[in-house]
Amino acid sequence: MKMSAPVYFLLVDDLDDNLLALEALLRRDGLVLLKARSGSEALELLLVHDVALALVDVHMPEMDGFELAELIRGSEKTRRVPIIFLTAGGPDEQRRFRGYETGAVDFIRKPVENDVLRSKVDVFYELYRQRQEVACQRDELSAATTEIGRLLTESRRQAEELREMDQRKDEFLATLAHELRNPLAPILNAVSVMQVRGMADPILESMREVIERQTRHMARLVDELLDVSRIATGKLSLQLKPMDLMTVVNRAVEVARSTIDLHKHQLEVVLPTRPVLLEGDEVRLTQVFANLLTNAAKYTQPGGQIRVVGEADGDTLRVYVDDTGIGIPKDMLSRVFGLFVQVDFSLERSQGGLGVGLALVRRLVELHQGHVTASSLGLGHGSRFTVTLPRLPDRSSHASCDLLSSVGTDDYASGVLRILVVDNNEDAAKGLEMLLDFRGHLTRVAHSGPDGLSAAREFQPDLCILEINLPGMSGYEVARALRCDACFADTTLVALSCYATEDDKRLAIEAGFNTHLTKPANISLIDEIIAAWQPVSHFNRTL
Repeated sequence: MKMSAPVYFLLVDDLDDNLLALEALLRRDGLVLLKARSGSEALELLLVHDVALALVDVHMPEMDGFELAELIRGSEKTRRVPIIFLTAGGPDEQRRFRGYETGAVDFIRKPVENDVLRSKVDVFYELYRQRQEVACQRDELSAATTEIGRLLTESRRQAEELREMDQRKDEFLATLAHELRNPLAPILNAVSVMQVRGMADPILESMREVIERQTRHMARLVDELLDVSRIATGKLSLQLKPMDLMTVVNRAVEVARSTIDLHKHQLEVVLPTRPVLLEGDEVRLTQVFANLLTNAAKYTQPGGQIRVVGEADGDTLRVYVDDTGIGIPKDMLSRVFGLFVQVDFSLERSQGGLGVGLALVRRLVELHQGHVTASSLGLGHGSRFTVTLPRLPDRSSHASCDLLSSVGTDDYASGVLRILVVDNNEDAAKGLEMLLDFRGHLTRVAHSGPDGLSAAREFQPDLCILEINLPGMSGYEVARALRCDACFADTTLVALSCYATEDDKRLAIEAGFNTHLTKPANISLIDEIIAAWQPVSHFNRTL
């Protein structure tokens, strides 16, 4: 405990006996009694010490008590020192008035009554102690305020450093994605060509499937990392539209089918026979259910069962994804949706993964104004994941179903298209060219912006797939140049990029592209674009 500073009283009397008597009467712990035998000695002590009370004899040679009091009041340092006069005789009214005028707070007659004097000086002792405490608290508050200011400055500096680090992290992830996607695209194109051509050797066909499966797994890991970063920074936006639950679940099954088949699981999907409509981003909701199905496949022993059940209840729909897998310990149920969380068991550890799939599920479902929960009876008893989403009212079903039925249909006869592929990665361009050739289309390839622009003017393509990061001219510049030419008003322009942020997609649309694909682009997405192609202008914006 911090010790308080001593309290000083000043005793002024020309007689030693009086000083000794006062000292004996007032002595106490924490109190220092300063003794002066004249006014001049008293003034010298006042210059050195901060005095809480002055007990001054009125009758003294050379300088009486009143004169000393006036000098005390005349100094800025001592003007607030309280003074009690000690006098041998009773003061008349005039002398009393003069005493109070010089700053006295009281008169005490000699001989002094001990109890009276002690009670009065105790008041000034306690008042001074309180002043000391207030001053100490004021100093502590000032020091605390200074420290708080320093901490705030330090926290702002650290927050700025964290913001810069987070920005550098996002930039690093985007660059990493670009560098990883570039080699992944030609690998996927190559294995797709092998699949189309067919392989007589079953061992080689098996190896081709391994390459394709693992390459798509790598691409999915890259996408998950980027999605987590986008959601955390608020850069992920949804493209909302009415859709049927069956369409979303069926697409998710297609995405997860290879993992389910690899583990030889039995999959059962039970959905309402009538359309159940919701408003959402089809790509992101497909990702939600595909992640849950992939998670179920990874955490279920080979030959196990996975069941997807959808049901509508008023303005709510629920989708249950059940499995007969290893289950979830009770202490992990509240944490399975955490970022980078993995249950530490050998089965899922052997399956790899970054522990971000379920975190993405939760955040994407929340962006759709829904919620997701996990339940399990414990280890060895399987698990259930329940996704709850708002349902569109039935009165919108007709218009919405009309909209949904047009997606992926063959309303527009595609025929044979003239397709230009512009990609600086020659392996990727060659693989995509071969796949399009196998589908019967006329294909031309270029590897730079200027060459792509020249090829377009010569070839007059119906569809142009442009890599954004091209030498000579960027894909954006090529697209703008094509849109300035009336000959390409009906040409469908597809942006192909390793970068997949919402800003990248926005820039592509602003440059004149009809759509944006992320490397490595799934050939089925390109097939959908080709199937939906029609010989009318898709680009109605004023340039």
